[in-house]
Amino acid sequence: MNRDYNSRQSSGSKASDYFGRPCDSADPLEPDPDFDTLDLPAAGSYQEFEVRADCEGRRLDLYLREEGTDLSRNQVQKLVESGQVRINDKPCTDKNYRLLFGDRVSINIPSPEEAPVKAEDIALDIVYEDQDLLVVNKPRGMVVHPAPGHVGGTLVNALLYHCDDLSGIGGVTRPGIVHRLDKDTSGLLIVAKNDTAHRELSDQLTARQLSREYIALVSGRVKPKSARIEAPIGRHPRNRKKMSVMPEGREAVTRYRVLKYFDRYSLLQLNLETGRTHQIRVHMAHIGYPVVGDQTYAKGGWSDLPPELAKPHALHARRIIFIHPRSREVMELTTPLPDDFKKGLRNIRGGFGYSS
Repeated sequence: MNRDYNSRQSSGSKASDYFGRPCDSADPLEPDPDFDTLDLPAAGSYQEFEVRADCEGRRLDLYLREEGTDLSRNQVQKLVESGQVRINDKPCTDKNYRLLFGDRVSINIPSPEEAPVKAEDIALDIVYEDQDLLVVNKPRGMVVHPAPGHVGGTLVNALLYHCDDLSGIGGVTRPGIVHRLDKDTSGLLIVAKNDTAHRELSDQLTARQLSREYIALVSGRVKPKSARIEAPIGRHPRNRKKMSVMPEGREAVTRYRVLKYFDRYSLLQLNLETGRTHQIRVHMAHIGYPVVGDQTYAKGGWSDLPPELAKPHALHARRIIFIHPRSREVMELTTPLPDDFKKGLRNIRGGFGYSS
C-alpha cells in the first residue's frame, strides 16, 4: 500500500455548518434579492471593455470574470482558448495575459449549437423539481451524458424528454449537468434548468459550499474509524482511462467514517471536499480499502458476497446539500440505498443487517 499521501485522522473539534465549514464562514447563506436580474449575457452577444488604471496587471480571465460578463471563470477560460477574446483588436488565447492600462478587451459569446442529442422517454426518479433545477436519483448502470459508445439511454436523453428547457452551459452533450456520477454509482445529481442557476450551482461546487455524502461498502476493516484523506489525483500516466494518486495531481480531499463493520468489509459514510474524477474509488483503493465491486481500481476477492454487491461497485450518493440559487434556502435532500444494495448488505455472511 502506498503511504506517500496517507489519510490523516480528523479531530472533529471545530464547529461547522451544514457544509462542513467553520460557522463564521456562512456568508453564502445571505439572501440575494437581485437574483432575478442576474442573467448571463445573451448568446451571440459581443461585449467590450477598456482597462482602467486600477485593473492594470490583472490576469485576463479574472478580469473578464469580475468585470460584468457574469460568466464563470471556467466559461471565460474556454472562450479565451477558443479565440473568442481580443485585446486591442488582436486575438488573445492566453488566459494568463496581464492587462495594461488602456487595453481594449472584447469578448464574443457565440450562439449555442443545436443539441444533436435525442430526447428519449426514459423514466426518471425525480426527488425535487422547481423552475430552476431538479434533483434526480440516478440508478446504477445509467451513463450521465452521451459519449463514444453511449449515444443513447443516458440521463441527458431522459432529461431532454422530461424538460422543455435546460441550461446550455454544459454544452451540446451535457445540457444542465452541474456535476456527474460514474455509470455504476447510484444516487443524487443536480440538474440546472437555466444558465443563471447553473452558474450559481457551479460556483458553489468550486467554493466547496455544495455538500455531497456517499455510502460505500469497501474491502477490509477500515482503520482508523474516521479520517480525512488528502491525496492529489491526476490522470494515470499509462492507462488514460484511469485516475491515480500522484504528486503533480490536483488537490483531492475525502472524509470518511465507519458506519458498520462486517466480517471482512466496512460500510462507510464519505463526504467530498473536492470533486475529482473517480475520487472516492481512487482514494479508498490508495489507502488499501477499495470499493467492493470496483472493476477498475480493485483486484476482486468478493466471492463470498451476494451478487447485488459485487457487481457493479457498491457506491451510492445518498445526500446532497446546497443553497437554492433563487430563494437562497439551504436545500438538504436524501435518498435511501437502492433495494439491491440493501438486500446485499442483509445477506453478507457475518453481518448484522442494515436499514437506511
